[in-house]
Amino acid sequence: MAYKSGFIALIGAPNVGKSTLMNALLGQKLSIVSSRPQTTRNRIVGVKHVPGGQFVFLDTPGILEPKGLLNQALVQAALKTIGDVNLVLLLIEPFAGQAPIPEGLAQKLIRLKPPVFLIINKIDLIDKRDLLPLINRMATLFSFQEIIPLSALKKEGLAILEQKIFEVLPEGPPYFPEEMVTDLSERFLVGEIIREKIFRLTSREVPYAVAVTVESFKEREDKPLIHIQATIHVERDSQKGILIGKGGGMLKTIAQQARQDMERLLGTKVFLEVWVRVEKNWSRDSRQIRRFGYEEA
Repeated sequence: MAYKSGFIALIGAPNVGKSTLMNALLGQKLSIVSSRPQTTRNRIVGVKHVPGGQFVFLDTPGILEPKGLLNQALVQAALKTIGDVNLVLLLIEPFAGQAPIPEGLAQKLIRLKPPVFLIINKIDLIDKRDLLPLINRMATLFSFQEIIPLSALKKEGLAILEQKIFEVLPEGPPYFPEEMVTDLSERFLVGEIIREKIFRLTSREVPYAVAVTVESFKEREDKPLIHIQATIHVERDSQKGILIGKGGGMLKTIAQQARQDMERLLGTKVFLEVWVRVEKNWSRDSRQIRRFGYEEA
């Protein structure tokens, strides 16, 4: 049997479960996840090795109406991904009253003509009797090659999705070695872990004004330990105060939880130092957006 491989983009509105789905398909945590939109800011590559093939998943920032330079950069990064893939997985939620397909996305998909699977995620949260009417309605909106209901969180329906993906991918070589699950550096993933803890632990105003840079990533020669130094960048002094917390308590908690995840990721002990620095209005400054690793729109 011929070897099959290809690139698969996960796209959709913010918070529909793209990162949760990719992590579930890979069988390990790669993309950071939170209950808030725009958690994913960069294109995250995840590689799944299957018998006779290789799936290269691209988790993208949520597609929304872009307001401000940072959001424009994130949306552009998501839309550019579509043109480079063999298959698109468009995720939606099954809840009534929500826009089924992000505005303008259907026309872009038609122009580029990749096969598109509609993934109806979070079916564990609805009455299953509501699924068939939703599937029938969505089938009238776009010529989806497949419509697949599933729950990424509960891992329901993943086997069917994987089977359908394998069927449509072209014959091709493995793009990554067997041992690789991502092309991202450990340094990048460490910064993402810190950002996830900020999303999970702090008030609503803080996460969207946060960028993380890893200043130092050094393995000790005398013991199995990695020494990591990172800076959290915020836009206002008040946000810095929230992140540090009373007596430094919040920053200590962020660092402690991040360190535990880093040790699981890296398979060794980690000594983590984290600082907070104010960069006034960085998310509205194109130079700073590029500096922190987000493509300018």
